[in-house]
Amino acid sequence: MNNETTSNETVLQEISPVYNNRDLSWIDFNERVLEEGLRKDLPLFERFRFLSIVSSNFDEFFMVRVAAIKQAHLAGRTGDPAGLSPAELLKTISEKVHSIIRRQDSCYADDIFPGLAQSGIELVRPDTYTVPQMDYLESFFIGNIYPVLTPLRIEDDHNEGARNEVTKTLPLFLGGNIHAAYLLTSENAPDIETDAAESLIVTVQLPVSLGRIIWLPADDDNKLYWALLDDVVLTWGGYLFPGYHIRESMLFKVNRDADFSVDERRDEDFIEAMEEVLEGREKSNVVRMAYSPGSDRLRDELAKRLFLESGDLYEYKGPFNASNLIELAGVAGFEHLQEKPWKIHPVPGFTDDVPIWDRLSHGDLMIHFPYQSFNPVVRFFQEAAEDPQVISIKTTLYRTGGGTKNPQAVSPIVRALEKAALNGKHVTALVELKARFDEERNITWANRLEKAGVIVVYGLSKLKVHAKVTVVLRREHDQLKRYVHLSTGNYNDKTAKLYEDICLFTCREEIAYDANLLFNMITGYSQKQSMQRLTIAPYDLKSRLLDLIENEAKRAAQQYPSKIIIKCNSLTDSNVIDALYRASQSGVNIFLCIRGICALVPGVPGLSENIHVISVIDYYLEHSRIYYFSNGGAEELYLSSADLMSRNLERRIELLFPVLDPKIRAELLDRLNAYFRDNCQARELDSSGLWKRRVPSPGDAQFRVQKDMLQRAANESTIPKPVKQEFIVRRSPANPD
Repeated sequence: MNNETTSNETVLQEISPVYNNRDLSWIDFNERVLEEGLRKDLPLFERFRFLSIVSSNFDEFFMVRVAAIKQAHLAGRTGDPAGLSPAELLKTISEKVHSIIRRQDSCYADDIFPGLAQSGIELVRPDTYTVPQMDYLESFFIGNIYPVLTPLRIEDDHNEGARNEVTKTLPLFLGGNIHAAYLLTSENAPDIETDAAESLIVTVQLPVSLGRIIWLPADDDNKLYWALLDDVVLTWGGYLFPGYHIRESMLFKVNRDADFSVDERRDEDFIEAMEEVLEGREKSNVVRMAYSPGSDRLRDELAKRLFLESGDLYEYKGPFNASNLIELAGVAGFEHLQEKPWKIHPVPGFTDDVPIWDRLSHGDLMIHFPYQSFNPVVRFFQEAAEDPQVISIKTTLYRTGGGTKNPQAVSPIVRALEKAALNGKHVTALVELKARFDEERNITWANRLEKAGVIVVYGLSKLKVHAKVTVVLRREHDQLKRYVHLSTGNYNDKTAKLYEDICLFTCREEIAYDANLLFNMITGYSQKQSMQRLTIAPYDLKSRLLDLIENEAKRAAQQYPSKIIIKCNSLTDSNVIDALYRASQSGVNIFLCIRGICALVPGVPGLSENIHVISVIDYYLEHSRIYYFSNGGAEELYLSSADLMSRNLERRIELLFPVLDPKIRAELLDRLNAYFRDNCQARELDSSGLWKRRVPSPGDAQFRVQKDMLQRAANESTIPKPVKQEFIVRRSPANPD
């Protein structure tokens, strides 16, 4: 062991690594999203969109992360690297989420809905219904809502024994669906408000088939008025209970435990096992109940039967499932209440008259979504399906999007793969059934592809396939040539318009060879193969990143310039964090752009003072993963499907792929550096765990990185298309004899 290593180890012994808790950091991310919704300088529908994202995010958070923490608490497990026990963590989560919901509700009540009303699109609540509005809504309820509703009574709770026996007295409350609850008293019962013995509880699920927005007849003031289905069901629910009086009522919804996985041993009937997981998710333990004001009695009674404590109950004064109401933004005449949609620009060089293979044969190509169009990716699959020279297609599908019932909503990628198989191509699709909350959709796609003749592989045992890669094999000039597509994001034409991602097309033989090895490994039996350019998790991606970080640390210790720049969505893996701490102690300048969870603590003297962490929350969801290492001047730049989380690095098939083209590498590095110039939408993390919004320094111009990326795409789209330079040779007609 040399003196340099000994010195570094001594420093680490003196300063113990510190970590932020991953779940509290995730809540902080949602607080940053909330802050965008609280901005009075943004259009109202943009603010509404950010607020609705917070609510949707929390639903999934409770279903997965809080459910897991509750299980850890019941199992008596110890604390996490940040030093919090499960009990302490649950308490802090409850406090922070309650605080965010209160701020969210205040924004709805004080800003969003009054602002919309002032702009001419007014939500009317039961306490402000006019007589004509009440007449209309009552008639609407009787004719359009009442016939659909199904009241379900809750039996008296005589058995307080085992948990599963008690819950049998409750109807099945589907997670995420909105329900109304009523406390009833017989009209013949004595009028005693506290007479619990005569009170009955009934619940009604609001059908998802009914729209949440009910438009009211036009008034003389040229405003649009609308009511919530939720309010109407509560107000006229008495029609469901003739002979009974409604004493109290409220709305509620529950989040159920979704933190359980499929039995990996059931290879022969894996789809059936996956369907059992989906069914079990509908009946799993409840981890949270959200409720509207109106009845402490109903709240407490439901909470008791669902085995929820006070910290598991969340009062919402604003609307539930606000994302269902975002259709308001599409009402004609109110376009000024949302940001003008950003233009998606065409990718230079892709024209209908030039086969995609000709374009890709000229060299590597990078596309930056959504600033640039996803169409070349779709064309890649479509032309492969139609081209008679294409022999085979191999691809991985994680979240392809599209609807499962409407044929018109089928993913164009899935349609192209079907057509390719029907056209006689050898098509292989690895469909990852374990993509959480997309399992049902992926099962549908897998069945559909199999019927078309596609060879479908249902993922791997104990590993999720999260890599995004496609290989097209084409016959050219009596030889076989492989075209490869690699991406940081999914093959999803819908999210490609909302998520920031980067993809790379290449026909470099060394990358194509590695990609083919990968498919052999994940579809058949093959030991880990030595690869030239691609790095795969869980085999060597993590060790490769640790080596790259350590190499920078060694150079810095020898007084050479060194730098690491990382952009990803989450940083929680303790091995990677510790390696970054050691690099910082050695003098490496480290710049991290982390969208969501960051367990690393920057700016700690002697430990992480050379580490700077920012997060960008803006119009698009940041999603790409980029890893840069200065490497003593021989710069290395990688794109990846993997975040720096243990699950990605150790329990998933992920890819790290290099950007080899010097021009593309320089462009991508320039884009990566641009994130750290943002002084409009970036926030910086300090050593105390606080995120502070960056603002321009005196004399500095505003710089918004997503607007910069949009302008780059616009500039590239105006590059003149190459003019075909060719001689046209005229010949006499061939002799018909």
